Amino acid sequence: MDHVSMPPEAPLAYPAQDFARPFHDDAAPGHVAGWGTRAWRAAILLPALLSTGVLLWAVLARFDADGTTAMEVALAALMAAGVFWIALSLATATAGAVAIARDRPRRDARADKLDVALLMPIYEEAPWDCFGNAAAMLEALRGAATPHRFTLYVLSDTRDPGRAAQEEIAFAALAERLPQLHYRRRAENADAKVGNLHDWVTRWGGAHDAMLVLDADSLMSARAIVGLTDALSRDPGAGLVQSFPQLIGARTLFARAQAFANTVYGAALAEGLARWTGGEGNYWGHNAVIRTRAFAASAGLPRVGRARRAILSHDFVEAGLLRRAGWAVRFLPRVGGSYEETPPTLVDHCLRDRRWCEGNLQHLGLLGVRGMHAVSRFHLLQGAAGYLLSPLWFALLLLWTLSGAGAERSVWSYFNPTDPTRPVWPEMAPVDHVTIMLALYGMLLAPKLVGTLATLLTVPAARLGGRLRLVGSVVVETALSVLFAPILMVQQTLAVARVALGLRGGWTPQRRDGAPDGWEMLLRFHAVETALGVAMLCGIAAGAASPWLLPVAASLALAVPLSRLGAVGAQGWLATPQDLREPTVRRMARERAAELRTRIGGVPAE
Repeated sequence: MDHVSMPPEAPLAYPAQDFARPFHDDAAPGHVAGWGTRAWRAAILLPALLSTGVLLWAVLARFDADGTTAMEVALAALMAAGVFWIALSLATATAGAVAIARDRPRRDARADKLDVALLMPIYEEAPWDCFGNAAAMLEALRGAATPHRFTLYVLSDTRDPGRAAQEEIAFAALAERLPQLHYRRRAENADAKVGNLHDWVTRWGGAHDAMLVLDADSLMSARAIVGLTDALSRDPGAGLVQSFPQLIGARTLFARAQAFANTVYGAALAEGLARWTGGEGNYWGHNAVIRTRAFAASAGLPRVGRARRAILSHDFVEAGLLRRAGWAVRFLPRVGGSYEETPPTLVDHCLRDRRWCEGNLQHLGLLGVRGMHAVSRFHLLQGAAGYLLSPLWFALLLLWTLSGAGAERSVWSYFNPTDPTRPVWPEMAPVDHVTIMLALYGMLLAPKLVGTLATLLTVPAARLGGRLRLVGSVVVETALSVLFAPILMVQQTLAVARVALGLRGGWTPQRRDGAPDGWEMLLRFHAVETALGVAMLCGIAAGAASPWLLPVAASLALAVPLSRLGAVGAQGWLATPQDLREPTVRRMARERAAELRTRIGGVPAE
């Protein structure tokens, strides 16, 4: 089956771009970053570079007391590379908090009418949830005061015949009262989500001015949908406008910690990112409205590399191609009412991360695309760096572990280059370990503090459960992030190793029920972390490793019980505003999903 209920086709050319030649879309008015954006970039980038330079100078000065070795230079370079991204995050959050504190609401100009297609690509998902979200969004839009016209397309790539039958029942149950809803299932699901959207653009894209791309778990209020559409309408030079999705539906301890961090700390980071990116923003693949003809003309993705493989993490690249063509890409974090779900357990998070890792590392080969803006290249590099930092920190951890043996003895021989007992590995005295630990934890925790303060400036304390409850939640989330961080570091290191070895991940639907995994499965999944943690604990006990690594070693050794802990239900903990006061569109989606699940109940998926 190709489609069940679709309007007449309106084909639109969607050619693959040539990465070896610059491209400019003649329809794009062109965009040049203003002085305000450049000032924000300087205010954020310079402190990050300065703090990284100071660290590099201090470490090399410490090593240079007896002549710097190649190993010491490598160690200092690794530390500087890791610290730069932490410093950039801190500078971004600080700038965002300042912007939030200083800004005042502005009245927006009138928006011109746009015909917008809401696109929901799905693959082997629970149809009651997807169609429940679709129904809630369309019903919310019915009562919205807006000049725009909205149509929603559920674009299925489901292969399971039983699941496909459930999708058809769900669509039939809604189609009569929601004529703006359409559904089609592709006969072949080539190129996954990219191919799914390509099929829609080339067959029906010509009928719509803009498309709002959703994920299967996306949910947006009418205010958010209209707000993004208004922003695109008012800015004729914008090709894409991205929202800041907040996490909803979290029931497990791990998921609720992620949702709390996203909501409470994320506001300042998002605002800072919006300020310094300006019209060179990024795209995260969903909850964004895009000018259809601009996208079709300038963002077609070719196959790349010797193997002519499809581009996996397409969203970053599409944003870069739109900007290359002359269209602005904007990030509007203050458009509220944009939601998505998060993986319920640590295992599910890591499995999703493996797919993202493969796609982001592929971006390293695309940094040379001709005509791409420097900030767009930086987004590609930053995405890859997010994964490469884990093996970097892992290498530093190994060096640190080796430097702990006999620290008190080696600290004197280290300063004597003629001493034959001088160690090959850089050795650090206890005071060095303490200083490094405090500095790193301080830089990692500072964005949380800044983000919390920024949230308090914008969200009444009552919506966060009161100041005391907020402080308690910050303490709990911080403790959980410290416990999970070493495990995530090892898992991301393994993901990078898998990519380096050419082991590709499959395209599998995300598990959303949050059912805890069995102990045997968890032991297999976390075997590497557990073994490393036990080895480090043994080294610390034998005096062969620094005792200051005990928190990291304990976290790794306890990876299995910590992973199981993250899967326990935690209703009421780490509350966010959307937990304490459920958004109307979320309540509507739950009600529609329950109705559809009852309707579909007798038709099992295979």
